[in-house]
Amino acid sequence: MVTFSRLSKSRIANWWWTVDKVTLGLLLLIVFIGAFLVFSASPPVARTNNFSDYHFIKKQIVFIFGALVVLLSTSMMHLRNIRRLAIILYVLFLVLMIVTLFAGYETKGASRWIRICGLTLQPSEFIKPTFVVVSAWLLEGAKKFDDFPGALLSTGLYILTIAMLLMQPDIGMTIVVTCVWGFQLFLAGLPLILVSVLGVFGLLAGVGAYFTFDHFHERVHQFLFSGGELSYQVQKSIEAFESGNLLGKGPGEGIVKLHLPDAHTDFIFAVAGEEFGVWLCLVIIAAFAAIVVRTLYLSLKDNNLFIIYAGSGLAASFGLQSIINMSSTLHLIPTKGMTLPFMSYGGSSILASALWMGMLLALTRRNLTAEDKDI
Repeated sequence: MVTFSRLSKSRIANWWWTVDKVTLGLLLLIVFIGAFLVFSASPPVARTNNFSDYHFIKKQIVFIFGALVVLLSTSMMHLRNIRRLAIILYVLFLVLMIVTLFAGYETKGASRWIRICGLTLQPSEFIKPTFVVVSAWLLEGAKKFDDFPGALLSTGLYILTIAMLLMQPDIGMTIVVTCVWGFQLFLAGLPLILVSVLGVFGLLAGVGAYFTFDHFHERVHQFLFSGGELSYQVQKSIEAFESGNLLGKGPGEGIVKLHLPDAHTDFIFAVAGEEFGVWLCLVIIAAFAAIVVRTLYLSLKDNNLFIIYAGSGLAASFGLQSIINMSSTLHLIPTKGMTLPFMSYGGSSILASALWMGMLLALTRRNLTAEDKDI
């Protein structure tokens, strides 16, 4: 076991004594469970695509090591460097999102991915956490400086972000960004009545999206007006949960997953349900819920406005994306094509999740020095 003296002045020792080990431990648990589920779910998908059985899990292990490096290195940063990193990455991935409009390739009705040096990248995955942090900095500036138009700039940034998301289109990500931004505005003191007005506007925008985007229209229509006839993937997902029942079929013994095209990505939660049953599903839900509740608590009890706005926003978006993925897998909402953080297969997903939670771990570190909080 690695130990560090409390008297040590090294950066690693300082990080070890200030980082929230409960959150870190829960994140590592989720990563481990996700790797095991990808190992179990991916061979049938690999064979369908004429790859070797362990093609996806080998790549996922590489992604996991890269994600751990991102997670740990980001969590060691001072708050002022977290802000700078978020600004730089937001601009970078915004540019890459623009590139996807011209050089991206389309999958399932959406153009969200580009190829760089043989690797597939989804820039919008990284926009989400960086937007939250940059918006938090702008909202904090509006409180600290009377002549700083932070709220106006944050609104402009939000409009720019969702405009780029809708052009892909990515309705699910737009919903997450909108909800989290509204939550940040509420924390920043926006009257509840105005938050409600924004909520009504969001509902009207959703209705508009239903009549504007064919892909979104098809999924919502299938959910609301199918007369009980489920789409193929959702039907197989429900069958997986029914097959697993309380205790599951056993590791690697799932049958329904053989016929579930996105078993290793969007429907990884269904694989957990089939092979390990209700008990593992409850463990996964409890782990995600504990991370969200704990990081929200640590963020909101701080007296630094940047930590409150950014930490709470990151925690809320992490929880909301997890809820959307699990709910769509269980047919509680229309399918969204949104990954389960740290569990679904994919380099962009797990690396963006690592950046996401690395920044949150940095924001919630205990006993930060005055220099750390000088942002």
